[in-house]
Amino acid sequence: MLEELITSQQERLNLLEGQLAKESHKSSLPPSSDRFVRPPKSLRQPSGKKPGGQKGHRGHHLRQVQAPDEILIHPMHQCEHCHQDLRLQPADLPERRQVIDLPAKRLWVREHRVEEKQCPVCFHLTRAFFPGSISAPAQYGAGIQTLASYLVEGQALPYARASQRFQELLGIQLSAGSIATFVRACHQRLAEVEATLKAALVKTKVIHQDETGMRVGKMGWWVHVCSTDRLTHYAAHPSRGRKALYAIGIAPAFAGTSVHDGLKSYQSYSFTQAWCNVHHLRELTFLDEELKQPWAHAMKELLLSMKDEVERAKASGQQEVDLLILARLLQRYDEILAEGYRANPPPPPPRKSEQGKRKPRTSQANASAQSP
Repeated sequence: MLEELITSQQERLNLLEGQLAKESHKSSLPPSSDRFVRPPKSLRQPSGKKPGGQKGHRGHHLRQVQAPDEILIHPMHQCEHCHQDLRLQPADLPERRQVIDLPAKRLWVREHRVEEKQCPVCFHLTRAFFPGSISAPAQYGAGIQTLASYLVEGQALPYARASQRFQELLGIQLSAGSIATFVRACHQRLAEVEATLKAALVKTKVIHQDETGMRVGKMGWWVHVCSTDRLTHYAAHPSRGRKALYAIGIAPAFAGTSVHDGLKSYQSYSFTQAWCNVHHLRELTFLDEELKQPWAHAMKELLLSMKDEVERAKASGQQEVDLLILARLLQRYDEILAEGYRANPPPPPPRKSEQGKRKPRTSQANASAQSP
């Protein structure tokens, strides 16, 4: 009995130590949950290539434009040899150099004026109409509204800092409330675009889904991401689970393969499940580094080799990995998986003496006697 208690306590101690040792680079925990200051280890393997541009890389350099906005002529007044006056002599322009820079800090103000005319017959005054987008005596145009929306939504700049940038760079007193109004207007105009994006994601064969935390005021919300190599949809919602996925509408209508982080909410839908290999690598890193199980390191190397073979096949224009290579990889996968099962056997079944034990039922009479 004492030995069983010691064994049970040791197993619980190992479990707690394992949970304490988990961090973002060797589990599915986010980096914000790391409890100790420790530089994360990258899951990337060394490529063996020298840093910088690789051999055969064409590179890019700054090119001159054919139609510059401004041309400055630097005149020649006298001969550098005999100092003869050359101001009246014809000149050639043998060389040009360009400086590409930002224009001076200046706003472009376009004023709209409407005509008003009096009819010579009935003497009625008729005034022309302003364009429908112009509704105030002074307002910001589409360029400023677009830039403000881009700074806070595309570059994740806080509203107050975006307002500060407009003041510093353009001298505009643009309040955070005005920027919020621009963002709402942009969202309304993109409603049809979002619907088209969702429909395209639903029709794809493979999507990638993930979720990450964010703050909305003092509340914790979640950003849900659904993407392919060409399409990306973001949606913010207070819920991380099915309530959010149902409100977004992509997951319930999707019938292909979803690659995700193993969140249980994804597993309740009818699409094919695929766990992200980055999360596999993190869990294998934990087994390798903390539990010292060699098969986990071998599985990490195999998964990365599989990825390399897929990338190599894509680069050569193939639609799939060569069958012989695929068979070799799958055989090795099964071998390593068998090693993992041997290193982590299932717990033994409970002993017969522990089966069927139930707490004695308290009779109604005893229950009545014990009640106050």
